Amino acid sequence: MPEQNLKGRRIAILCTDGVEQVELTEPRRALDEAGARTTLVSPARDKVKGWNHTEWGQEFPVDVALERANPDEFDALLLPGGVINPDRLRMNPAAVAFARRFFAERKPVAAICHGPWLLVEADVVRGRTLTSWASLQTDIRNAGGIWVDREVEVDQGLVTSRRPDDIPAFNRKMVEEFAEGRHTGQRRVA
Repeated sequence: MPEQNLKGRRIAILCTDGVEQVELTEPRRALDEAGARTTLVSPARDKVKGWNHTEWGQEFPVDVALERANPDEFDALLLPGGVINPDRLRMNPAAVAFARRFFAERKPVAAICHGPWLLVEADVVRGRTLTSWASLQTDIRNAGGIWVDREVEVDQGLVTSRRPDDIPAFNRKMVEEFAEGRHTGQRRVA
């Protein structure tokens, strides 16, 4: 992975309780190692509790409460998965609006596993090719997206992967797309 190619970039990581722990920690580590400044944004005020495969995992401190987070202060967005985390986020209008703003500003976004559920709710997958945990494929197609079963998929600044096993490929592409910055081909939100 290229060293320090994200120096000075500010990355928002949007998650809440039930975030799949490895899908938070490993991508965050890759971003930090590439020189980014990562910020955990959450509707939870103090901390979020990770989900570690089949049981509760570690707690992670929240850097900025969602209600005070401004998408304009970030260069890119990471959406970790887990089943509980994105399901809670997609029911939170502030989380949906936060994610939608990154598309409106043509900023890169990376989502893994169930993370694209929030993108479906934000109505930003129409006409886009993406991958996810297999159970989301009908939701993605119903929202006008094109679902593929690949380790990693990139569509004009949108990076998606299926599951924790895909994290190495996901991290490489996420760092690459985040380093490129805004994508003129990224579709604006209606």
